[in-house]
Amino acid sequence: MQQYIIYLYTFLTIFGFWLALQISKRWKSMIFNTFILTVLILVVILVIGKIPYDDYMAGNAPINNLLGLSIVALALPLYEQLRQIAKQWKIILSIVVIASFFSMLSGAVLALILGASPEMVATVLPKSITTPIAMEVSHNLGGIPAVTAVGVVVAGLQGSVFGYLVLKKLRVKHQEAIGLSVGAVSHALGTVSCMETNPTAGSYSSISLVLCGIISSILAPFVFKLIYFFV
Repeated sequence: MQQYIIYLYTFLTIFGFWLALQISKRWKSMIFNTFILTVLILVVILVIGKIPYDDYMAGNAPINNLLGLSIVALALPLYEQLRQIAKQWKIILSIVVIASFFSMLSGAVLALILGASPEMVATVLPKSITTPIAMEVSHNLGGIPAVTAVGVVVAGLQGSVFGYLVLKKLRVKHQEAIGLSVGAVSHALGTVSCMETNPTAGSYSSISLVLCGIISSILAPFVFKLIYFFV
């Protein structure tokens, strides 16, 4: 019986998310969105309760195991937006291909300039893809999936906090363009931020999120080889 007690940490994570959701509903903020609040709540609980991180992660196995299944779930928003994609498929496809290419190239080149090894370049390269796909791409390129997941979270946080605001400051008026941009760079976290701000931007961000994940997984090996071809 005691070996199953550790899985109570799964309910702790769910509670943290529920509490963050309640706070987010009452205090709407681009900076403190649901994801950031959940992380902050869980960090405070783990620190105050002196809960070892390894135990917490082990207890979250039921949730962590759903990560792979979420790849399949990404097909749902793509299916729901098929009509929109069909109407503007040339523009959307061009944007997501270019965005996918430069998102991977920028991170990998910066890592290379800073003296990163091929392993770390492969780790950073898929930073703008949603977590389950990014980890698989990193693994196939010889990177470190666990570190890639951290990079994905950082990229997502930056986009969810500043992406929409920056594009508005740049006077980008079309919500479709904002959504495609944020979704291409900041995946799920950016999409959630767009959804909370404008439904149209959120809808197009979900399109970009899914398509960029698919396209980036195809282009990643070529981008990785291209970088070291010119080195």
